[in-house]
Amino acid sequence: PAVTSPCKILKCNSEFWAATSGSHHLGTEEVPEFCTALRAYAHCTRRTARTCRGDLAYHSAVHGIDDLMGQHNCSKDGPTSQPRLRTLPPGDSQERSDSPEICHYEKSFHKHSAAPNYTHCGLFGDPHLRTFTDTFQTCKVQGAWPLIDNNYLNVQVTNTPVLPGSTATATSKLTIIFKSFQECVDQKVYQAEMDELPAAFADGSKNGGDKHGANSLKITEKVSGQHIEIQAKYIGTTIVVRQVGRYLTFAVRMPEEVVNAVEDRDSQGLYLCLRGCPLNQQIDFQTIRSAQTTEGRARRKGPSLPAPPEAFTYETATAKCREKLPVEDLYFQSCVFDLLTTGDVNFMLAAYYAFEDVKMLHSNKDKLHLYERTRDLAPGNMAPSGTPPALWVALLCLSQCWLCLL
Repeated sequence: PAVTSPCKILKCNSEFWAATSGSHHLGTEEVPEFCTALRAYAHCTRRTARTCRGDLAYHSAVHGIDDLMGQHNCSKDGPTSQPRLRTLPPGDSQERSDSPEICHYEKSFHKHSAAPNYTHCGLFGDPHLRTFTDTFQTCKVQGAWPLIDNNYLNVQVTNTPVLPGSTATATSKLTIIFKSFQECVDQKVYQAEMDELPAAFADGSKNGGDKHGANSLKITEKVSGQHIEIQAKYIGTTIVVRQVGRYLTFAVRMPEEVVNAVEDRDSQGLYLCLRGCPLNQQIDFQTIRSAQTTEGRARRKGPSLPAPPEAFTYETATAKCREKLPVEDLYFQSCVFDLLTTGDVNFMLAAYYAFEDVKMLHSNKDKLHLYERTRDLAPGNMAPSGTPPALWVALLCLSQCWLCLL
């Protein structure tokens, strides 16, 4: 039970934030109180370590504690404190509307020779990835994977099987860490899970904290429990997170300068929005056909694998997808694919909303529709050259028909 219980790192974060409200204004005589709160924070993270393995927010907290202890010369041994309730003083930054120019990316661009070039990345469905370079992939990527990792923020997604034993996965958890930035924002963590789409950061705030440019980072709830938008004006970034059915979708608009702001790009490792899914995590038609054949044999041997909630044929899937996606581009093909593999009509809505987010966030309206998958510039990090969409669906349909005959 301890292993399967949920990670409690957000509770640790909130307790520390409550205990140290305004602590960055403390004088040297109050440092012992801050160290006491830090030790309590460290104790809380140790209690939840087993259930937080692989959680981005947890590892960020652990490293942050070590850094703060070093900065304030705190001993790891000593008393711990109980968190006190945070009270907002008059004029707290939650209500502050002004912010310095450095905290508004677009306003600061008069100093540059050219206007910023914006890029888009999205993840939705089973899951389908559109990278910053407008390449399109369908991936497995089960478990936790970094979606974005640069000098300003980290985004990690966790994908879980849609059905027990199925190769179809979807995003069940999302963690976004906005790193502390000059006088603009404090570090903020946003985390969403299935059936829980908060309209606030993990510490309960809705903006960037107590710094002067706090409102350059804000969360807005568009539809309760279904759709939130995060504006990070200090880095010119807009993030849209939705819950469609049980699963999450992610979309971002980000300046190219921010996308590429990394310390060492060559050793950065995986970063799905920039580099795409690894080759061994991409789904091709042979893999799908093999997985479907295996599942079909398993069902004939016994009822160990449950059937999808609704069985779609190619004709009914295309008709259903055409209701929301009249253009037969890769979003339409993804919709058909997801209905055939999961039987869940919510995946049609996920594809629809993903394309709606592209229309809102993509800076080049001529590139909204994609019709075939393409190779990335980095060899081995992208899907093989695109199979025409009609052939793609036909192959999938034929594989299902073959299973029916068996």
